[in-house]
Amino acid sequence: MKIVIGSDHAGFPLKAHVIETIKALGHEVLDVGSHDAEPVDFPDIAKLVTGAIQSGEAERGVMVCGTGVGASIAANKVKGIRAAVCHDVHSAHQSVEHDDVNIMCIGAQIVGPWLASDLIKAYLEAEFSTSEEFRRRVEKLHEMDRERQ
Repeated sequence: MKIVIGSDHAGFPLKAHVIETIKALGHEVLDVGSHDAEPVDFPDIAKLVTGAIQSGEAERGVMVCGTGVGASIAANKVKGIRAAVCHDVHSAHQSVEHDDVNIMCIGAQIVGPWLASDLIKAYLEAEFSTSEEFRRRVEKLHEMDRERQ
């Protein structure tokens, strides 16, 4: 699977470890920045990450900022994007299994490298459930996207 990754300056120190983990799991990485520790606004990075998913250039994304919250807010402004902050393994896999999340956001100031690796593994190994109840709910999210101007 091709995974797009982006971080702001607060997430930059953890990003190299995240990339290493994704590659070790056998996935391809598209790194859209930031590429150094200079200040950058997370909405700008979110546009790049979400754009790669919308265009089909990547199947899923990972965003790393200070808490994951800003990245999630910015990504969820984009049609077709379902981003979630995940700081525990259960949420990392269930967000995909139940909600078809396509961007996982993590906070570099909240999780360390060890937990980040576990989160990424759970997120990337998860698959959207074939259960009718979850499919129905996600379809309602698609309807909300279509209604959005």
